[in-house]
Amino acid sequence: MTPLARAAILDYVGLSMSKTRSAKFNVGQVVRHRLFPFRGVVFDIDPEFNNTEEWYQSIPAEVRPHKDQPFYHLFAENAESEYIAYVSEQNLLADTSGEPVRHPQVSEVFEPDEKGRYRPRNSLLN
Repeated sequence: MTPLARAAILDYVGLSMSKTRSAKFNVGQVVRHRLFPFRGVVFDIDPEFNNTEEWYQSIPAEVRPHKDQPFYHLFAENAESEYIAYVSEQNLLADTSGEPVRHPQVSEVFEPDEKGRYRPRNSLLN
């Protein structure tokens, strides 16, 4: 198991036990960006912004999201590549396509369920 996969499961368990804010989306849910052509699987949730100020300031001011909302870590993909994305709740929508996400780390951390979502692999929850 990769360190990222283990961290995602530990974060999932910790979030489930100590969630202090309601998030619109859940770990394992497939989402898409409201403005840009990418989608992904949620693998971690921050109740509010928890990245560097440099990252935040790199977003153009006219589209910069507020910090006081949930931010989601995604195993993301677009037409050209797979990557990790960090996205504010206001910029996400549920993806209802039913298409699997091809990001290679999805299968390390999750298994698909019958509703087109993903659930953590039982073998990672020790």
